[in-house]
Amino acid sequence: MRAAVFHQPGPASDVLRIVERALPPAGAGQVRVRIVLSAVNPTDTGTRAGRGVPDGVRPPRVPNQDGAGVVDALGEGVTGLEAGDRVWVWDAGYGRVDGTAQEYVVLPRRQVVRMNDDVPFETGAALGIPALTAHRCLTAAAAGPARLAPGALAGRTVLVAGGAGAVGNAAIQLAKWAGATVLTTVSSTAKAELAAAAGADAVIDYRAEDVAARVRELSPTGPHLIVEVSTGNLDLDLDVLAPGGDIAIYVAGRFGMPSFKAMLKNAGLHFVLTYTTTREQKDDAVAAVAEAVNAGAFRAGARHGLPIIRFPFDRVAEAHEAVESHAVGKVVIEVTRP
Repeated sequence: MRAAVFHQPGPASDVLRIVERALPPAGAGQVRVRIVLSAVNPTDTGTRAGRGVPDGVRPPRVPNQDGAGVVDALGEGVTGLEAGDRVWVWDAGYGRVDGTAQEYVVLPRRQVVRMNDDVPFETGAALGIPALTAHRCLTAAAAGPARLAPGALAGRTVLVAGGAGAVGNAAIQLAKWAGATVLTTVSSTAKAELAAAAGADAVIDYRAEDVAARVRELSPTGPHLIVEVSTGNLDLDLDVLAPGGDIAIYVAGRFGMPSFKAMLKNAGLHFVLTYTTTREQKDDAVAAVAEAVNAGAFRAGARHGLPIIRFPFDRVAEAHEAVESHAVGKVVIEVTRP
């Protein structure tokens, strides 16, 4: 089988090579998946470049955490799946040498999630890191809910910073599915169209509007929860946050803490990294995302605010470079035919 491998960290075009490997067997409790689409996230390019989340694993490695494909083989003791099932996978390359940028990957049963036959592979590949991160952000508040479901966020207002990004798109779709009123910020008219397509109730262009004034106009009480992509927005977030509200930050960055503002609001501040959530939190996120996807409430593609940017397998390095250049949309690699 073909696999993309890097033997040392570095620039994508310098270190990523496609090689031939033996087909791996599925051991007890494992599932072998034929990957149709492998998704590329910023965390994947970071690992390949040598600045990713430390997981104790050294190269050679196959990159990419997320993907969608078809069950190819089942190990002893595996239940709930059959050969030929359409599935999505998560955290494939965390703490392991084998990610999804290869024709077949073997994973523990828990990391292989069945999806309905009408769910496109593009949607399955777009889940994983972005959707599970978004779910944790939306459930970080101490008051809950621990798991999203229809009505779980009814009566709450959520502000999603960066609604045109992959996590922002997922947060909008999941929050709407759970019954929240969703506001979001973007940096351009084109991105505003994407955030609106994802289902946001109101979209604010922070380069053209006064965000604080607009949020107060739209939500007199203030958002109960803010899903934040930049620590540089904390002052603004605390200005508009509802008393007792929560802010969930999923991108690392140094910042000065406006602690008195936070104290005045009795605000909760949460830092989210999906890799290191508890087993229960991850299981809740996977179950909720799977339910939303199979119910048709979560989709990928330009019509749903997340354009799909496709690369053939032999251009895997270009796919990584596209993510590093901040391509707007979901970058996927076509590994095998559907």
